[in-house]
Amino acid sequence: MKQKTALITGVTGQDGSYLAEYLLGLDYKVIGMVRRTSTINFDRIKHIQSHANMELAQGDLLDQSSMMEIVREHQPDEVYNLAAQSFVPTSWTQPVLTGEFTAIGVTRLLEAIRHVKPDARFYQASSSEMFGKVQEVPQRETTPFYPRSPYGVAKVYGHWITVNYRESYKLFACSGILFNHESPRRGLEFVTHKVTHAAAKIKLGLQKELHLGNLDSQRDWGFAGDYVRAMWLMLQQARPDDYVIATGEQHSVREFVNQRDLQKLRIGVAQRHQQERSALVRRCPWIEQLGNPDLLAGRAEPLCNKGGDRFGRLAELFRTGLVLGAIRDLERWRV
Repeated sequence: MKQKTALITGVTGQDGSYLAEYLLGLDYKVIGMVRRTSTINFDRIKHIQSHANMELAQGDLLDQSSMMEIVREHQPDEVYNLAAQSFVPTSWTQPVLTGEFTAIGVTRLLEAIRHVKPDARFYQASSSEMFGKVQEVPQRETTPFYPRSPYGVAKVYGHWITVNYRESYKLFACSGILFNHESPRRGLEFVTHKVTHAAAKIKLGLQKELHLGNLDSQRDWGFAGDYVRAMWLMLQQARPDDYVIATGEQHSVREFVNQRDLQKLRIGVAQRHQQERSALVRRCPWIEQLGNPDLLAGRAEPLCNKGGDRFGRLAELFRTGLVLGAIRDLERWRV
């Protein structure tokens, strides 16, 4: 049987690193696309960089010619587009750049596939942020989009251009509408890692308090390592389609902070007249995000019925070592 080749954009990110691991385990040849920059962070993939079936190639979603060249050279059977400007608050300060990467970049990659390798199967990383001001709960594949940030708007464009190329050019192109998915590899700018990183610093005596925005904001949090399998499953179906990937459970930021693993470190949300905890989480309204989405709650039955498992819940997420991993990282770099 011929070995399959997969091209992953955004391979150095959380999802890209887990997906590369998963595909290498399936004996794929993995081509990880990286941008030509002076500082590339390979921390998330350093353990697989030397794998015989792993190769890094330069490319840029802002440059059409590099997209054409990378597809022409490697002739991938599957293409996973995970690269984006993916931090919502940054999309408010850099809306044009967010649009270039997260929206128009999808078109550039689809154009390269259409002209060079039209039989390649394509996965587009859509986002629950597209639902924004939600029109129904839970959200499903047919729920209308109502994005409330430049990031969400860009993702809606990327989603619909994928649908458009699928229907107009008969490409095997799928969008995965993934709800929040976390791991020890999550970027520090995201709230889950911000909380666990601060908990580790408090534990080590490097910080006293953590300031957060809306503690009652609710999200559907899953484990990134599970969600990359869902990405792969989408491209193994007989026909291309779009799928919501979620746990089906909602938890507030307050619940996340009050998880047992954090309570063991004497971390918790500050209550009025509460003095016994030395390390507290305090709500600071000025941190709250512009256009914060409403209740994001996903319904993921369709893919589960086609070979997907239920995806890891919040309690299971903590078993991946979110807090202990943060403590180990800080101890390693502590002077």
